[in-house]
Amino acid sequence: MKLHSLSAFLFVSAALASYTKNINYRSPSEHHPALGVSIHKVVKRNNPASPWDPSKLNFTHGVASGDPYPDSVILWTRIAPSSDNDKSNATVSGYVPLYNHDTEEYIAVSKAPVCVEYKVSTDKECGDVVDSGTAYTTSDIDYTVKVEAKNLKPFTQYYYQFSVCNSDNKSPLGRTKTTPEADDDVTSVGIAVYSCSNYPFGFFNAYGNPVRKDSVDYVIHLGDYIYEYANGDYGWGQTIGRVPLPDKQIYSLYDYRKRIATYRTDLDLVASHQQFPWIPVWDDHEVADNTYRDGSSELNNTESSFVEDGGVSVDQRKMNAVRAYFEWMPIRQVEMDDNLRIWRSFSIGKLIDLVMLDTRQYDRSITDLYWNTDYVHAISNDAGRSLMGSRQEHWFYNQLTSSQKRGATWRVIGSQIIFSRINESLAYGDDNPFDYDAWDGYESNRNRTLSLLYNNDIQNNIFLAGDSHASWVSDLVWLGEKSYDKETGEGSIGVEFAGSAVTSPCPYGANISLANANNYSTWLQNANDELQWQDLYYRGYYELHFTSEEVTANYFGLPTVVSRNNWEIPLANFTVKSGANKLQRPIAGGVVESGSVKGGKTVQTNLTIDTGNGTWFVSHADLEVL
Repeated sequence: MKLHSLSAFLFVSAALASYTKNINYRSPSEHHPALGVSIHKVVKRNNPASPWDPSKLNFTHGVASGDPYPDSVILWTRIAPSSDNDKSNATVSGYVPLYNHDTEEYIAVSKAPVCVEYKVSTDKECGDVVDSGTAYTTSDIDYTVKVEAKNLKPFTQYYYQFSVCNSDNKSPLGRTKTTPEADDDVTSVGIAVYSCSNYPFGFFNAYGNPVRKDSVDYVIHLGDYIYEYANGDYGWGQTIGRVPLPDKQIYSLYDYRKRIATYRTDLDLVASHQQFPWIPVWDDHEVADNTYRDGSSELNNTESSFVEDGGVSVDQRKMNAVRAYFEWMPIRQVEMDDNLRIWRSFSIGKLIDLVMLDTRQYDRSITDLYWNTDYVHAISNDAGRSLMGSRQEHWFYNQLTSSQKRGATWRVIGSQIIFSRINESLAYGDDNPFDYDAWDGYESNRNRTLSLLYNNDIQNNIFLAGDSHASWVSDLVWLGEKSYDKETGEGSIGVEFAGSAVTSPCPYGANISLANANNYSTWLQNANDELQWQDLYYRGYYELHFTSEEVTANYFGLPTVVSRNNWEIPLANFTVKSGANKLQRPIAGGVVESGSVKGGKTVQTNLTIDTGNGTWFVSHADLEVL
């Protein structure tokens, strides 16, 4: 090989190494060219000999970490010449210039990649560096950077920071934490659980409160991280300065990038990503409302929907959404030969096996699309229907049985939609009393799951759910097959904790009064034997705190989300003892702050709120007008 050929080969090899360090060039799947980016073409097009001026680049959306393992964690940032997102859609022939909305001019896009260095340290000063590296990013992946920090120790807190190569341009300092080894004895673990953050409905205060309290180790997000709607279709954000961009229903890759980027300007969301490692999964609105394998409620590959949506097919829209999600979320690609797989699991010492499902996008049979409710009701118990497809379902059951065999104390299942049977004829009517977009629409799939748990005596199961914009706490019961005593909880095989939304409105109306909400909650609680507590009124989140003896679930409600604040109300606290497989009685100690609890009472106390201008005592009636 000639000298100049060898030099060229070494240059290309070094460049490829720096590109491949950035996982986003391989996400969501390097084996599916329609979804991924050809690194060879990117390297060929870009010339590192003409680098960016570091002063022209900005860390536009902070930093994030996620999908922690005992020896590694995913780190994320975005370093770009503009806060706007890229419209190039990874064209090989060249870039579409970026438009800078601040200066109202187009930016001439360099052919050079952006070079970024990262460091991981045990201290805030980044003096004790345990891992470091260099990665490139380009407009092809919206200038995002996602790397895997390695050589880390189990269950250890770390700090990390990105910087533009050979400059003082640094990102904010991030904090993260690895998980324990699977066979480690762990005394306690805290997790905050979220779902359904709708930008025009309010500020994401719920994300920031555990940061201010420093109360958890990890964050689980069960989906609806964004919503695809246009402003006005679902929330009028201009009244509080929260118009989601682009201001239309989103379809293109640029649309999804821009929408996620807009959400990531919320300061409390930025803070949560910066301080805690996230384990997220999508629901439906990361793509579209009520998605399933072959479409969604508004996009079903019909000629009319194709024309209405600007010539974007079901598959193309889903590809755009998935690619933007993987670019922007601190998440691993689980299996590189599966272009939509997000379902995955984590072992957190001997204490927890966390199983994150995809009950929306992967291979779900047709769901309730609003016009076909009677049909879905009629087939809801069809044995051929699946929420997750045969491959994921088989994997799910293997995860449960292997967790039992290895002796993990708790099995935690992250499912976007409510698992327990919920009679909601108050809302849906007696003809269709259930939500057929949830597990109630896939009864055979649920029965197969319950059969596995009961027949194999798999205990200590904690199911998590979001989606409904309300709080539901239930014993996990196989109604009609296994006897169950609602007073004592005997006959249950676990517990389900379903949480309210970060901001998305109450399903019975955004402006519902506390009194009416609690009346509805009472009806729902009385109509469902296994449902032990229900609250409709409050937006919020819950924290789970695990020990080998018990799990405690602490639910928090937000007095208002139309302004940014740190207010929250402890709504109810629940305990599950190891081996009991039911909620401890009396439920929530017999007293809750809101909603309706079985065998207990709702006591609305005057609350102390620090407004920043002194401490105020307010009643729940006062909160309704905040």
